[in-house]
Amino acid sequence: MGADLPIKKVYFDCFSGVSGNMIIGALLDAGMPLHELLTGLDALNLDGYEIKADKVTKSGIAATHFDVILKDEHHHHEEVGHHHHRNLADIVRIIETSELNAHVKDMSLAIFYRLAEAEAAVHGVGVDQVHFHEVGAVDAIIDIVGAAIAFDYLGIEEVYSSPLTLGSGTIKCDHGILPVPAPATAELIKGVPITECNIKTELTTPTGAAIITTMARGYCSLPTMKIEKIGVGAGTKDLKEQPNICRVFLGKNGKNSEPLCEDTVLVLTTNIDDSTPEILGYMMERLFEEHALDVSYTPITMKKNRPGVMMTVIALPESEEAMLDIIFSESSTLGVRKSLEKRAILPRKSLEIETVYGKLAVKATEYKGKTKLAAEFESAVALAKEKRVPLRAVYDALAKEKA
Repeated sequence: MGADLPIKKVYFDCFSGVSGNMIIGALLDAGMPLHELLTGLDALNLDGYEIKADKVTKSGIAATHFDVILKDEHHHHEEVGHHHHRNLADIVRIIETSELNAHVKDMSLAIFYRLAEAEAAVHGVGVDQVHFHEVGAVDAIIDIVGAAIAFDYLGIEEVYSSPLTLGSGTIKCDHGILPVPAPATAELIKGVPITECNIKTELTTPTGAAIITTMARGYCSLPTMKIEKIGVGAGTKDLKEQPNICRVFLGKNGKNSEPLCEDTVLVLTTNIDDSTPEILGYMMERLFEEHALDVSYTPITMKKNRPGVMMTVIALPESEEAMLDIIFSESSTLGVRKSLEKRAILPRKSLEIETVYGKLAVKATEYKGKTKLAAEFESAVALAKEKRVPLRAVYDALAKEKA
């Protein structure tokens, strides 16, 4: 693709959560032909299920509800049931021996591998030992592969998402009653922005989280794009507080229109002239433990010619109470300045890169078609200690991989 050609992108508005069927419903609503989806799914050579896609309304909003109905089990695919269990090798075999094109296969397998890693972490077993309970049944295979088929058919090159809304309370599954988010979902959303929600139900399912966190390049408000189509996918729940829907925005933009994402952050500043370096260092540690995005100290001269520091804290708006509590508890300041500011952010993903010293966690960002990799400090330190090499050697190894 030439540098001046527009790139097709999709943005998922997950304010009411996301599941596999909501993603496909939204893409169908945005123009994915149902017959093309069914033709693609037939390539899996699976049987024992039926597809249903209906126009419905959720709190007065028109949407498309996508459902997978198992012929031998008359229950909706998000309810608890005794599905046939499959391990990762079974699912890989189904996808790789299918007549799907290579792009759809790669996307589908990437999502399932990510899901397998989350399940393995939850159960304390190897990836190959994971048995997919609800998420490994026919319906979830259809959800994941169906989403990949839709991405491929619509020519989507970039996927973005809003922060995820998880819900609260408990969920009943094969393992009994568990808190929301479900353990696998919790693993999948590590490093992903989430929004506070007190609705007492599961809004983001493991399948939905796996699709979004595998495919999304960034999490932000609606990114720069020329919107061409909007689709609305319906969930199965009827919520009192808000419609149970997921919206998608399909559009295009030029490759030179980055930065692509924008969000809002809380900026807190205060001037301090009577704290020791030890206290300031400890306060910074506490702020980061409570998920501050950045903390910095700037040398300043205060009244009566006293040297001091201006502390600047950047955090998500929902963290305001926690940030202020630490600042007022740990410092002598009597006041903190507050502001909400927009920031442009580059798309970023957390990856693992294989280096000569082993796997290194890195943060990947993209700008104007170029990818930049930055090592995660803690991962680099752990690798340097494990291999008994200088920290700089680990960073140099990453530079060689980038080259």
